[in-house]
Amino acid sequence: MWSLMNNQNKTQMVSSEQALPGRSQAIAIQEEHAVFGCELESYSNPVNHSKNIQRIIFGMGCFWGAERLFWQNKGVLCTSVGYAGGFTKNPTYREVCTGLTGHSEVVQVDFNNEHITLKQLLQLFWERHDPTQEMRQGNDVGTQYRSVIYWTDSSQVAEIEASQKTYQALLEQGKAPTAQGDRVYTEIKELDTYFFAETEHQQYLHKNPHGYCGLKGTGVKCIW
Repeated sequence: MWSLMNNQNKTQMVSSEQALPGRSQAIAIQEEHAVFGCELESYSNPVNHSKNIQRIIFGMGCFWGAERLFWQNKGVLCTSVGYAGGFTKNPTYREVCTGLTGHSEVVQVDFNNEHITLKQLLQLFWERHDPTQEMRQGNDVGTQYRSVIYWTDSSQVAEIEASQKTYQALLEQGKAPTAQGDRVYTEIKELDTYFFAETEHQQYLHKNPHGYCGLKGTGVKCIW
């Protein structure tokens, strides 16, 4: 029988065989986006998108602060927080926190590329967290807090990889006084499945403006 006991080493990625099984029923989102007013589950359907709308998934530690970072930018049309990159189907927050799902806490960003570019979003990503911390961000420790970029269109790959190489080079030049090291651990791959987080986590820092935000960059600007 599966248990919700914490993984003894939450910085060690679980295998598909070790992961919690999850459930067939998806988490229901009960509110519209608290900032944009969009209906999250409906908006997540690519059929509703025009050709100028793109989607990218970022993991930067705790997803509350990451979501706020992106919704504050003109050209971003909708955001949500969820879980991706692991094995458990339709996981709960409690399950993700055990380290037994393999998922990362992520923010899904839909944007109009005529008003904000992927490059600009990538600059925010690299500059506002520390990708040299493996399986953690600051005091938030575990595989769920790892740095990730999950792309949704193959046209995004070249620019994502170029940005990673640029930031890696800048770190190696010793210009990152607050970085934990000079190696970028960011996981970059195609998105498999995105699972919505519970309603109470959506736009959390809009609903709770004095809530916890762990975002902290290295001090290095990502310019390429």
